[in-house]
Amino acid sequence: MMEYPKYKKVLFCTDFSENADYAFDFAYGITKRDEGLLYILHVIPENPHQAYADGFITTEDLEKIQKAVEEDIANNYKERYEKKIEDRITFEIVTRSGREDEEILEFAKKENVDIIVLGTHGRTGIEHVFFGSVAEKVLRHSPFPVFIIPDRKKLERS
Repeated sequence: MMEYPKYKKVLFCTDFSENADYAFDFAYGITKRDEGLLYILHVIPENPHQAYADGFITTEDLEKIQKAVEEDIANNYKERYEKKIEDRITFEIVTRSGREDEEILEFAKKENVDIIVLGTHGRTGIEHVFFGSVAEKVLRHSPFPVFIIPDRKKLERS
C-alpha cells in the first residue's frame, strides 16, 4: 500500500468569497487528517490610488476606516472559519497587505508550508485578462504543492 504524503503545515488562502469558503473544507480536511497546523491567510490588496485618496481623507477618518476594515476581517475569520474548527485542530490567523500572490508565496516560504490550498473564481476571457488569477500566479511560482479548488458553481453546472 502506498503511503500518502503528510501535510503538517497547510496554508489556506482566503478572500472571504463563497468559493474560498468551499476551499476551506479541503484545507481543513487535510489538516485534520494529518494532524497538522492550519494557517488561514487573507491578503488585503494594495490600493493603487491610496496616495491620491490620502489627500482627501483626514488622518482621523483614515484610522476609522482602517479600524472598520480590521473588525470586518476579524468577523469574517470568526464567522466563516473559526466557528468550524474543532478544539484539537491547531490554527493561526494571518492577515497581510500587498500583492496577493507575492504575499502568499512569501508567507509560504517563511513558514516552509507543505501545501497551499486556495480557490479560484474561474474567470475567463476579458475578465481574466484584466484581473488575472491569483491562483494561477501562485501555482506558476510556488515551490510547494498547490491544491486549487475550482469554482463550485462551475462544478454544479457540469
